[in-house]
Amino acid sequence: MPDDRPNIILIMTDQQRFDTIRALGFPYMDTPNLDRLVEEGIALTNCFCTAPSCAPSRAALFTGGYPHSTGVFKNADKWPRTWVEDLAESGYHCVNIGKMHTYPYQAPYGFHERYVVENKDRYLEGRYFFDEWDKALHARGLPKPGRVMYRNLKDYRERMGAFEWELPEDMHPDMFVGGMATWWIDRYPKTTPLFLQIGFPGPHPPYDPPLRYAKPYLKKDLPIPAVSERDLASQPPPFLALRKHNSEVDHDSVVFSLNPSREQLHRMRAYYLANVTMIDEKIGEILQALEAKGYLENAVVIFTSDHGDCLGDHGHVQKWTMYDEIVKMPAIIWSPGRFDGGQRLDNLYSQIDIGATILELADLQIPANMEAESLIPALEGRGTEGRKCVFAEHSRDAILRETEFMTMVRTKDWKLVHFLDEPFGQLFDLKNDPKEVNNLWDDPRYADQKEALMRVMLNWLIRSNYRSRSQQLRWG
Repeated sequence: MPDDRPNIILIMTDQQRFDTIRALGFPYMDTPNLDRLVEEGIALTNCFCTAPSCAPSRAALFTGGYPHSTGVFKNADKWPRTWVEDLAESGYHCVNIGKMHTYPYQAPYGFHERYVVENKDRYLEGRYFFDEWDKALHARGLPKPGRVMYRNLKDYRERMGAFEWELPEDMHPDMFVGGMATWWIDRYPKTTPLFLQIGFPGPHPPYDPPLRYAKPYLKKDLPIPAVSERDLASQPPPFLALRKHNSEVDHDSVVFSLNPSREQLHRMRAYYLANVTMIDEKIGEILQALEAKGYLENAVVIFTSDHGDCLGDHGHVQKWTMYDEIVKMPAIIWSPGRFDGGQRLDNLYSQIDIGATILELADLQIPANMEAESLIPALEGRGTEGRKCVFAEHSRDAILRETEFMTMVRTKDWKLVHFLDEPFGQLFDLKNDPKEVNNLWDDPRYADQKEALMRVMLNWLIRSNYRSRSQQLRWG
């Protein structure tokens, strides 16, 4: 009997902000293929990840549990069992091409095939792990770009991670992943139902597109918010320490400046956005390959990222904070004929809900103790209320070094960030302060609001720990 369940294509980028898709209201972008997915699909315009760094966010998405449930609090924490195994056991052929950031990097986690491409510039865990891209560079006799190479540039520190790609274009890691994905689709015998996860390493730094992609953005007037002294003065000590650390240590080839010029910020952002456009081009080729092979006749395509990048906003670079530039995600679900296209769902959603949605699309039962909630009712117009609150959390790691643990709760109108065992924190009135500049944590006029959000966080943690207790045993 033929299996008529849909092919599910999950395309993920790394470190892509929500404000990087033209069709979602950002006219400085050039993203025709993502625009198509928005115009023909459904965009979740208030979707939030559960952690402000790669592995915790991804592990939450692929398990349906928060970091405190999965035990993946930072990069290089071992992953538990994922729902990909449920797909595989039910008859899906499961393939990963590109970045997943699992740990261990090559563990199957339910995939029948894995073609792993990890961070562009690995220097901490897995520095000497040779992925598919490493092997291809070696086979071509090419050096691997990264901080070892870029440190030779006289203006290395001033570039803040923005470099021109000088090797053959097809060997750029995002080009390489896109090319490998279309190669697999073209050459592998058609197999359905298919779960295909394609993970682009960019626009995670180094911000290093071929110059032809960057030139148009260098000529544009890009949004570069000024960082006020008020913003910096009200930030909690761990974030101020993070700023200083990132100005001293070149994580991912980025040496941040505590007082960058507008020209530095413009170049960094232009190169970052150029990398998004380059990925968009490869997504178009992937969609063409899927269509030519017949996969899109019965398919759901999902696009998202794992977290964002401050790019100088709030005086920060990269991730590790709880600002919306980091935790608010692009999220698009495309399936013409299954879901009415051209919709924008503006209520709150958690990115972990993508996992439960995929299970329902595959006609699989969503475990009662899974903390993710299916988006199918919302996608079908039957339940559009969304979540009342979304949550994110992160522990101390090699970069965020001055706090043991931080937790965020966000409603439509308010955000609170709590630091374990500390008197400081962040409280933002998002309705009147959407840029998160005025920290109200110590303002006595908002003590009741702070206390109310603390109670929400406490109740969520209690409920989450109880609800996921049997799942934790299963993962263990």
